Amino acid sequence: MGQEASRRFVIIGNGIAGTTAAEHIRKADSNASIILLTNEPYSLYNRIALPPFLKKKVPQQKVMIKSIAWHAERAIDLRREMLVTRVDPTTREVYLENGGVLPYDALLVATGGRANPHPTANGLEHIYNFQTLDDAIAISEQIDRSQNAVVIGGSYISYELTEAFRARGLQTTWMMRGPRFLRRVIEEEGGALVDRIAESHGVQMIHGVEVADVRGQNGKVSEVVGTDGRVLPADLLGVGVGITRNVDFLAGSGIATKEAVITDQYLRSNIPDVFAAGDSAEYYDPYVDRHIVMGTWDNATNQGKIVAQNMLGNPTAYDEVPTYSTTLFDNRIMAFGATPESNEGLESVMWIDREGQNYRRLFFGNDRLLGGVIIGQRKGFPKYIDLIHHRTPVAKADREGLLTNQ
Repeated sequence: MGQEASRRFVIIGNGIAGTTAAEHIRKADSNASIILLTNEPYSLYNRIALPPFLKKKVPQQKVMIKSIAWHAERAIDLRREMLVTRVDPTTREVYLENGGVLPYDALLVATGGRANPHPTANGLEHIYNFQTLDDAIAISEQIDRSQNAVVIGGSYISYELTEAFRARGLQTTWMMRGPRFLRRVIEEEGGALVDRIAESHGVQMIHGVEVADVRGQNGKVSEVVGTDGRVLPADLLGVGVGITRNVDFLAGSGIATKEAVITDQYLRSNIPDVFAAGDSAEYYDPYVDRHIVMGTWDNATNQGKIVAQNMLGNPTAYDEVPTYSTTLFDNRIMAFGATPESNEGLESVMWIDREGQNYRRLFFGNDRLLGGVIIGQRKGFPKYIDLIHHRTPVAKADREGLLTNQ
């Protein structure tokens, strides 16, 4: 009898989800063909290290995680600067912009997302999104040539840009159309605390104002005009107004998508042997009994491990509580589990210590803790995760006590 043919795995996207999946497939199958595609020129780098890189707290080499040699040693065929144009699940083939065609036995879509540009950018230079290493390098170079910066948006990206601009000595204004940072996740008191933290580091905060126009000189941004008429000088403009998932190339393939690829709890799409992970997966979350998109680094890492098992034919449900953490100047913010950002109708309780700059808001549904957000002291956080994971009932009378009695 002939030797069984090695299985062919194609992974589109070499972020933490895709690279982790490739690594775990290789650990389980030494003979498999693994092709890992990316449209970037880099092997895996640490996206959560980009904010400290922008603040010059870590050098570029510390941002890199996996070398080209690491892939070669594991016979993972990393192909950089490759753009996928379409997928044909009928023939099980991936088509590349350069004309290449890659057959597969199992396919993983781990293409992440791309930052949304601002509609008033007017084609001017020095207007930046903050999503990739190339973005970070370009922003860092422009910071050295700048004095004034404006940031637009009420997202995590906006705060990270604001923090980096101030850390590098720029006069920084943060403008958002909403009433506060993360307006769906934190309420008024929490938003005021975030403002105080930013303002204590010299940031000018502007709420309830949109960009009316972006003006330039010699093709480069020079001023941002608000809908309230104010004019802000800007040598660079940072934009944090959300992302669009990179699933456009799947149009017409029969692979079901909404915001991202729709998957079950096993990260399987509606098409056999097509899977998704990370920002590209709109996966079934058993805690809230609905599909969500959660592209945090921890979530993408864990999904990469789980999806590898499922691609190998070892059914493994994804049952993790997603977490996200980042700095707020000399403080920190952490979000976990389900929040109103993607889940409407959650009940909540809140506690704040203004002097100590500590804040907590917990979210509940079906008489269970489902998620929360913490600014400052994270004591008790493991208990929250445990309560969510074990689906422990929490009576309404006991909810306030969870905020402080840890």
